[in-house]
Amino acid sequence: MRKLFIIILLSFFIPLALSADEFKHGHHYDVIAASSSEKPEVVEFFSFYCPHCANFEPIAQRIEQQLPKNVSFTKMHVDFIRAASPALQNNLARAVLVADLEGKKHQVVDAIFEQIHKKRQNFTSPEQIRQLAISAGVTPESYDANIESFGVINAADYMKQQQTMYTEQRVLKGVPMLIVNGKYRINLENLDGDLEAELAKLIQFLISKDD
Repeated sequence: MRKLFIIILLSFFIPLALSADEFKHGHHYDVIAASSSEKPEVVEFFSFYCPHCANFEPIAQRIEQQLPKNVSFTKMHVDFIRAASPALQNNLARAVLVADLEGKKHQVVDAIFEQIHKKRQNFTSPEQIRQLAISAGVTPESYDANIESFGVINAADYMKQQQTMYTEQRVLKGVPMLIVNGKYRINLENLDGDLEAELAKLIQFLISKDD
């Protein structure tokens, strides 16, 4: 009876110990800033020309859907992969921003990844990007009205500024890369087992650190 009581008692403490030791600073995540963002957020740096990003995209979308409503998820496209000119990659970033205005972000992102990695067809002009965005559900009127708008151009420029800043700080060394609350960089390569499940728990752990 006493042995059974000890086993039951340990069953309460073991999960707590595992929870406390599960994610380690310097291994599963790094602290990259002294303070956190004003609002809880997850930012993903990615490139449409990165095969790892293409494979990670379904996980990223499911993680985004699982986040609490008060936690935003922002995708930031980088332009340092030499598969296309920075100008064309900027156009891809702006196309996603336009699609997001219509609630078609995931459809356009999926279509772009499919075009590059499954169909093996690269983009050579902004018009090709426009046609793909329209075929993925963005209305021609919205695309034409917003692709050169101040808000969209400014948001794409902000992506570039963030890319430059984190590259100079040696935080951004490759993609995909996730940053939580502007303070924690997740080391995806050090997550073992079920990547999606571990990542979801780690993001929640990091968000709760700033609550």
